[in-house]
Amino acid sequence: MSDRRRAILEGAARVIARRGVRGLRVSDLAAEAGVSTALIYYHFKDRTGILRHALAFISDRADRYTGAAGEVGAAPSATPPAADPRRLLERILLLEFQDLPEVRENSTAWGELRAHTIFDPELRDELTAAGAAWVEEVAGLLAAACPAAPGAAVIAAAERLTALLEGLSSRWLSGLLPVGHARDLMRGAIGVEIGRLGSLTT
Repeated sequence: MSDRRRAILEGAARVIARRGVRGLRVSDLAAEAGVSTALIYYHFKDRTGILRHALAFISDRADRYTGAAGEVGAAPSATPPAADPRRLLERILLLEFQDLPEVRENSTAWGELRAHTIFDPELRDELTAAGAAWVEEVAGLLAAACPAAPGAAVIAAAERLTALLEGLSSRWLSGLLPVGHARDLMRGAIGVEIGRLGSLTT
């Protein structure tokens, strides 16, 4: 990705997190990114293109800070430090609650994009695909932790955990829930789901 393209997408994430999708104007984005409006249109064609690429950028950035490196700005690691599926699951979910500016910005922008689809379906397919990929990742770790559990139960557990994370994240970002309590609730839910799956057999 070119430096200018990255600057535009980083600027889009910041503007969406600050003002919401409705507050994203190309002229403001150009000022935020330090580029011309013509360059934005050259790279992304229109406002919908900006939103689609911003969503992909936000998803990729979340993958980086919840992946092997495990924190914002950390160097990538070839091997995750925790090989146990439950520990890996806790890691990728709990790292969504890092009280760091980039994580807050990313989570806020994701929530704004998700809320936007309630009123405008233009990003619904992309959000559906991103959500399904996230559920699939969580389900894979749950299946590894509870190999005897039925597949449908594993998917349902993954859907509950990801939905809970989004709700807890919204409450944390709104100031309604301390970050430590959000982590504790998430960790408890992981334990409940794994315990339930562990009691099931195919």
